[in-house]
Amino acid sequence: MADPATVEDHPAETSPAPAATDARRRHDPGVRGFASDNYAGTHPEILAALALANGGHQTAYGGDDYTAHLQEVFRAHFGPGAEAFPVFNGTGANVVALQALTDRWGAVICADSAHINVDECGAPERVGGLKLLTVPAEHGKLTPELIEREAYGWDDEHRAMPQVVSITQNTELGTVYTPQEIRAICEHAHERGMKVHLDGARIANAAASLGVPMREFTTDAGVDVLSFGGTKNGMLFGEAVVVLNPGAVRAMKHLRKLSMQLASKMRFVSVQFEALLAGDLWLRSASHANAMARRLAEGVRTVDGVEILHPVQANAVFARLPHDVGERLRKRHRFYFWDEAAGDVRWMCSFDTTEEDVDGFVAALREEMAR
Repeated sequence: MADPATVEDHPAETSPAPAATDARRRHDPGVRGFASDNYAGTHPEILAALALANGGHQTAYGGDDYTAHLQEVFRAHFGPGAEAFPVFNGTGANVVALQALTDRWGAVICADSAHINVDECGAPERVGGLKLLTVPAEHGKLTPELIEREAYGWDDEHRAMPQVVSITQNTELGTVYTPQEIRAICEHAHERGMKVHLDGARIANAAASLGVPMREFTTDAGVDVLSFGGTKNGMLFGEAVVVLNPGAVRAMKHLRKLSMQLASKMRFVSVQFEALLAGDLWLRSASHANAMARRLAEGVRTVDGVEILHPVQANAVFARLPHDVGERLRKRHRFYFWDEAAGDVRWMCSFDTTEEDVDGFVAALREEMAR
């Protein structure tokens, strides 16, 4: 048996030396594409903030100093009644928000192109337990008239009850609601006894496009609850549910936990939002991504045979081109088909997209169209 004194005096003899890390870069950081703003890395200012929040011990599950201060940061943008609940991702934010706004028999009216309908694997319905009532919407934008197609049957026990209207700003098709359009939707929904949820996965891009504060088309327009996106605008991970009308929701804390969206080390989500929102990083990054999309659209319009499908108002360009051209071009620059049968594609710009990236892509597109 070893002498205890020896163990205490010479800990290195009884503890293995720490292994050297085997992590190494496994990608070419010079490669950029136009598939998604989620493909981009983390903004250097966000990485610096994460390092700042590291070290020492902080209370878990949102009891930390960074999450406490985060409320002030969000209230500066959305008003003194706003309350932010950080979550892991956008689907989680939408599911938590919609659960907080609905009863078990409730339904949500949304555009047929809405992310909650098309890209969330049925999570609002399967996990949230609610019904989606979808309507076709030109350029992805709902109107009071379109909402009326599904706003009926509140006393019919055979039909899911319409309780929420969900809109996306900016939309999944890259278009932007004006504050007046959102105000009209909110007034109409509230008159019909419904609440309004705004999916703001790219809310910063919408604000940059409109040139107005985010509050103008959310709190001041009558939105009840907002899903606030950070990942698409340079954060490493994390989104937030922002309650703008406390009387419209219930049990937010419990629903966040029940939906598996409560981060134990929440300080690392909150400090990212502080870095993004306390200054102008959110606006700088979104404005740059929007500018690159405008540059891309201007270049694409000079290429014969390519059609732009929707107004370019944020950081997305939707276009139609021959399918074989799209296939060849994707081997040179990564992007997605939106409707493969029609040849429709989506090109996204990010906070780190450069003018050289855009010009090189347009040149490649022109080459492939000429083949």
